[in-house]
This record gives sequence, structure tokens and C-alpha cells, in this order.
Amino acid sequence: MLEEAHTELRRDPVMAELIDRHDPYVEQDWDEYERLCISIINQQLSTASAAAVRDRVFELFRGEVTPEAVLDAEDEALLGAGLSRSKVEYLRNAARAFRENDFTREGLADHSNEAVVDALTEIKGIGPWTARMYLLFVLEREDVLPLGDLAVRRAIEGLYGDGEEMTRAEMREVAEQWRPYRSVATRYLWADYESE
Repeated sequence: MLEEAHTELRRDPVMAELIDRHDPYVEQDWDEYERLCISIINQQLSTASAAAVRDRVFELFRGEVTPEAVLDAEDEALLGAGLSRSKVEYLRNAARAFRENDFTREGLADHSNEAVVDALTEIKGIGPWTARMYLLFVLEREDVLPLGDLAVRRAIEGLYGDGEEMTRAEMREVAEQWRPYRSVATRYLWADYESE
């Protein structure tokens, strides 16, 4: 899929340059629940702050972040790792949801993107942004454009709008040329934004 996506995306000269410059597909092999926890941790934090908290949380669980481990953990240990009280609650809400429902790649394979977002946003603490991160990073859906993400918007403005503010409609118009691989393009936008 990636090779085909690159071929299509290279038709956009800006995206072709990003593909030559970055490799956003080097990532650890986290399972579905771990990846959702990372998205919850990342909510409203800078990249550096989120990475520091994530590392402490994963260290706390010795790299095995499971619904059972999170539900069994002491509040003070989770707070000590840098989580806010609300994020402790959100991780536990997600843990309970994972024990009750099948949110794995296989379990959601037949669900549309909208149905996945609807199911995940029923969990308190998971909003549309976190659900879209799940579509992108866990389910690896090919055509997700998370304009709710500030870094994605800033990257598009910087690369396609000469740094000027753009409306979401204008951003969607720019992204039309990336269909059906907007998820792949998004990863390159993040990589470029984070390299600044």
C-alpha cells in the first residue's frame, strides 16, 4: 500500500519533497490498547511533554500497558508518572471499554470510519481527535484527514498557504489531491512539522 500511496502522492510536488525528506513509518509495535493510551496521553500536550509522560507511564508498567494493569494501578503511581487526574480516569474508561468490547483491528474491520469514531467517542475521555488518531495509527485506515489536529493544520498552512491562516475548507481542498491516501500524507505533514 505504501509504495502505491507514494506514487500517487508524488504527483503533488510539495508532498514529493516531504516523502524524500522524512520517514514517518518508524514506530514501535504497540497493541491497540497501548496506542489508544498514547493518544489519550498526547491530548493537549506538546510532542515533547507527551513523549516524556508516555515514557514514564510505560516504564511504570514495564512496557506492558494492559487494561488489567491500568485498572489495578494505584492512582498515586499514575499521577506520579505525570498523568492528570482526568487522564487517569480516561485511561481507566478505555480499559473498561476494551474489556467489554472488541476494539482490535479485527473487531473493527467491518466498521466504517464514522462507526469507529461513534463507538470510541462513547467512551468518556475519547473525543473525535483521539478517535481519528486510532483510525490512523491503529486501524491504519488509508484516507483519514484529522483537521482537528493543530500540527496538521499548521503544516498545511506552512507548506501550502505561505504560513498564512487557512480555513478548514481550504485545507480540505488542498488535501483532495491526496485521496485516497490522506492518512499517509498526514504522517508526512506531522514529520515535517515536528522536524522544525
